[in-house]
Amino acid sequence: MPTLPEPPASPDPLEPPDPQLAQLRQVAEGFGANADQYDRARPGYPPAMIDRILAAGSGQRVLDVGCGTGIVARLFQAAGAQVLGVDPDERMAAQARQRGLEVEVTRIEDWDPAGRQFDAAVAGQAWHWVDPEAGARRAGQALRDGGRLAVFWNAGRAPGELSKAMAAAIAQALPGTPARDEMPGPEGYSRLADKAADGMRAAGGFGEPEEWRFGWERDYTKAEWLDAVPTFGGNNRLPAETLSRLLAGIGAAVDAIGGSFTMEYTTVVSTAIKTGA
Repeated sequence: MPTLPEPPASPDPLEPPDPQLAQLRQVAEGFGANADQYDRARPGYPPAMIDRILAAGSGQRVLDVGCGTGIVARLFQAAGAQVLGVDPDERMAAQARQRGLEVEVTRIEDWDPAGRQFDAAVAGQAWHWVDPEAGARRAGQALRDGGRLAVFWNAGRAPGELSKAMAAAIAQALPGTPARDEMPGPEGYSRLADKAADGMRAAGGFGEPEEWRFGWERDYTKAEWLDAVPTFGGNNRLPAETLSRLLAGIGAAVDAIGGSFTMEYTTVVSTAIKTGA
């Protein structure tokens, strides 16, 4: 779904086959073309999730995989954690460094922990760009025994009539997009969480994965939402004219309900503890 923070369109956009990983990474790395907008417009994550990851025996040393501009890292830093970011895009890393985050530029699959150990490894809105088994194995190498791997995604649900109107605007601006009556909810992201859990099992050394969910809300004006839409996966590769049509249609839908709305978010988490076994 081009206006949601999920993988770009493919025969099954929530579960792309492995040969498409290289193409998907090109989309992911395209976010750095406007890192300022990405940092400004993307939603954060609920404090309850941050607290649970840090409180569940995870300590205060955190590895942020696919850290981007540091949106996730800043939340953990605010909770008292020391954070190291890993991201393949130097432009995103530069934004994160300007905000005080230490970042190493590489893919997690290629990253060298160099003997360092962490209490938690996290990934916000990023693990679908990673080989789930190789990523879990490398994260496991960096985690202490009892450390937690937690990867998560935000699923947004707009009010019912707006959701349907935005789905219609997408279909009109992007002919060929799979038809939807409304924007997808957290169930689709549970499929990403399931795939991440399978990767943890295959990597070995982790206990049985769990899925957590956290509900929260964020208010948007029309301007704030239209600022966010171009940062969602796939939209960063749309031709300018197509993106303009998409934004106009979505903007009209928001205007029709008064120019603002409340997005209901569910953060879906796939998590497991390193057992050392």
